[in-house]
Amino acid sequence: MEEEGAIEKIAGPLVVADNMRGCEMYEVVKVGEEGLLGETIRLDGNLAYIQVYEDTTGLKPGEPVIRTKAPLSVELGPGILKNFYDGVQRPLEDIKAKVGDFIERGVFVESLDRAKKWNFTPTAKEGGEVVGGDILGVVPETKVIEHKIMVPPNVRGKLLELKEGEFTVNDCIARVQTDAGDVELQMMQKWPVRKGRPYKEKLDPEVPLLTGQRITDTFFPIAKGGTGAIPGGFGTGKTVMQHQLARWADARVIVYIGCGERGNEMTEVLEDFPKLIDPYSGETLMERSTLIANTSNMPVAAREASIYTGITIAEYYRDMGYDVAIQADSTSRWAEALREISGRLEEMPGEEGYPAYLATRLADFYERAGRVKTLCADSEERVGSVTVVGAVSPPGGDFSEPVTQNTLRVVGDFWALDSSLADRRHFPAISWLRSYSLYTGYLGDWFANSAAPDFMEQRDEMMGLLQKESELQEIVQLVGADALPPRERGTLEVARMIREDFLQQNAYHDIDSYCSLEKQYLMAKAILQWHDGASDAIERGIGIDKLERMKIKDAMARMKYVPNDGFREKYEEIMRDMKDEFEAIMKNAEDAP
Repeated sequence: MEEEGAIEKIAGPLVVADNMRGCEMYEVVKVGEEGLLGETIRLDGNLAYIQVYEDTTGLKPGEPVIRTKAPLSVELGPGILKNFYDGVQRPLEDIKAKVGDFIERGVFVESLDRAKKWNFTPTAKEGGEVVGGDILGVVPETKVIEHKIMVPPNVRGKLLELKEGEFTVNDCIARVQTDAGDVELQMMQKWPVRKGRPYKEKLDPEVPLLTGQRITDTFFPIAKGGTGAIPGGFGTGKTVMQHQLARWADARVIVYIGCGERGNEMTEVLEDFPKLIDPYSGETLMERSTLIANTSNMPVAAREASIYTGITIAEYYRDMGYDVAIQADSTSRWAEALREISGRLEEMPGEEGYPAYLATRLADFYERAGRVKTLCADSEERVGSVTVVGAVSPPGGDFSEPVTQNTLRVVGDFWALDSSLADRRHFPAISWLRSYSLYTGYLGDWFANSAAPDFMEQRDEMMGLLQKESELQEIVQLVGADALPPRERGTLEVARMIREDFLQQNAYHDIDSYCSLEKQYLMAKAILQWHDGASDAIERGIGIDKLERMKIKDAMARMKYVPNDGFREKYEEIMRDMKDEFEAIMKNAEDAP
């Protein structure tokens, strides 16, 4: 018989229920006659304080509250990819088919389709020993992702039986003899969202997650298994940057979490992903993506659940040996939900009204990222990663507010969006003076071996030129650029080229939206080669005006629009023409009386 309490008090998304002795923290309960999904977040004697993941309008004191005796969990199995979920993993397409365009309260739809049959091909051998994380077989989940059916982490024993053929996620596909008796395994397993999935060992962040964005790959790279934050005020391009990372990052699986953002932004993702071609597979991006939406008009308490739902799904695909990237847009809306619930609980507020445990919750979330050796038999070795990039929306662009500051303490990449750059239509509006990456020291060897030996030296030289430009700008504002010596004017010109020809990138251009690492390196090399030639010419007395009017600069300004595939030929042509033009300038200077 189900254990039942009764509603005593209702305050927005917070419901207090009596007669709940024996209930556990973070246990899922069904609230009211309609069975609204909720989760206990405080226990006080017989009273349970419940955050409800649906609209509580119309609930009345005295209505029943039924315990499920289970924590909030997600269903993990084939069918997650190409799907579109709400914050508690209800498939929105299936809800639409059931109740229409508007979600009704209390509607229940299974997270994974129970009727669909998947073609399971076993890879393990009957009679052998299996441990948690071992792969039993594979299912072609999408055109590009092979779903690996794994032994649940807490199961170990002898594989008595392993079937082959077409099965639903609920069908028994294997039997394992354990110390506690025989266990039947299905293609689906459940996992509590607040508990990180186990792994063998966390690895150093030595491999970059390439994004196709020049400012992130060259200047502020993020590692696979790393963490990043994109803070910025309204209109600075956080969501577009998140979309770009989701589209082009070289992760095998993308989990996009729309947490408290506008519904039209999620609609844009939904419409774009099935059309965009993945540069790594040639198929559409939706073939390797799953989307979780808890938009600004959805129940506020479910924002927290959406973050944990997303990272648990990501850990599951990581355990298969895939590199997974999470785009969380935006963690500020999640923090606002924490603040609202904390206020309803009448907890002591911290800075700006946020709960005192805000920093702990943020750290717990970001700490679940990482590149790891996954659980499996000692004879095997599988490496997977979860990379987390969270957008932060500080009110008025104030980076000193608590969510931004507490996020900065735990992330390795800080991509600071600057409203003054956005106002000048410089996108991505990432400030090269305020941003940083803690991964450059780890990734130097990879770039030297896989991109070019002098890749990081070029990056440091360009950063130095931009820093020098920033120092010179103070003088320019006082006396004007014409008063500067020729060498400093040359520095200003090459810094302008780095900003406009290299760092600016058009997210909506068919070619410029994605830039390969080789193209980034060669573009930077061409700009720095011009700087070397210009510095040499200035030493020989050539006027800076002549150098600023060089024809080759037009070709260099259009480099970004040359396709990745044929870029090396264009680069070599630019370098030849640059050499010829510099030689002609020098010769003319020598011939002049």
